[in-house]
Formats: sequence, structure tokens, C-alpha cells
Amino acid sequence: MAVACCQVAPLKNYLNEVLIEGPVEAEELEGYYMNGRLNAFRPPARQKEALISISKLPEGMVYIARCNSEIIGYITFHYPDGYSRWSRHPRVLELGCIEISPDWRNNGIGAALLKEAFSNPALENYIVVTIELCWHWDLKNSGLEMFEYRSMLTKLFGSVGLVKQATDDPDVTEHPANVLMARPGRNVGKEDIILFESMLFEKN
Repeated sequence: MAVACCQVAPLKNYLNEVLIEGPVEAEELEGYYMNGRLNAFRPPARQKEALISISKLPEGMVYIARCNSEIIGYITFHYPDGYSRWSRHPRVLELGCIEISPDWRNNGIGAALLKEAFSNPALENYIVVTIELCWHWDLKNSGLEMFEYRSMLTKLFGSVGLVKQATDDPDVTEHPANVLMARPGRNVGKEDIILFESMLFEKN
């Protein structure tokens, strides 16, 4: 998958200078360390390994927010896992994870990561989907109730054009707070959009 050259967009933060950059190569990620509170999905060291693995995938893209050599947030893109129905669609790319350290939240970093990632013209060739699962949400540190957190996420992803989609995907229907969102790129053909829509509901 062709991607735009890495770009570094400075985001001035009152705590320090935060850099938003990507897609970041594996070799560069090796030289950084993870903020100790980036543990929503797995321990920080293992999450760094996961980011490096994703960056090595042909289609994989990792965008990071960093302060000097410390990764304080990230967002990933890759093809859907093989068990997922979306893996059968040739034009679906999954926004897999977005995480900002609690130490750095409420500073616009998540929105800046999304804005930078979706400025990459490569994404216009794909239907980008994200499946937000409530058991990954940091309700404790956010101070939000579950559906308030969902509202915050849908607003955040909506800022780059992702729209909620009704579906019978088992991952989504497992809990009423889970949500599927999608954004067809400008270069995605009508046939691919029709195929995607036909896959939203597959149960007889």
C-alpha cells in the first residue's frame, strides 16, 4: 500500500512540545519508549512491540504523538483480522487502536493524531472502519459513564468523517455500547461501497 512520506506536524502543548508524526517506520519506533500509562490494550512494552509489528505490515501504518523520545499516544491502521467479516472486503482498512496516555489527555492530541492520519491520501483508497469495544474504554480515568464515553468517541471519530453504522457484526452486538463507524475514501468505487453495505447485515 502506498503511503505518504512521513510528516512531522508540531502541536504546541502547554506542558511541552508534542510532535504528531507518521506513518512511522519500525526502526524509528525502536528508538522511542512508551509512556508508562499506555496500557489500555496491553502492557506498554508489549504495546510497543505491537506497534512495531503493525508498522512492518505492507498496509500497516502507525502514527504517534511524542514528547522528545516518549510516545504519549498513537493510532494504528491495518487490514482487519482474518476472523472478521470485514477481512473479506478488498477495500476495508481498520483503524485498529487509538490511545492517549491519561497524563496527556484533554489537550487535543487524539484529534490531532486523527487529523494527521486522515490527511494521508492513501486513506482515500479505502473504506476505513473502526469497531469501538466498550471493555477497552478507560471509564475510571475519564470520569465518564459508558454511553458518555461512547458519545465522546463518536464525536472524535466524526471529526474526520467516520459515521456510525448499524450492523449485526457479533463484535458490535455483544454489548449495546459497542459501535461500528466507517468512512469511504474519495477514490472508493460505488461497487465497493455497495459490497460494504451488503456486509453490514449477514444473518438470515
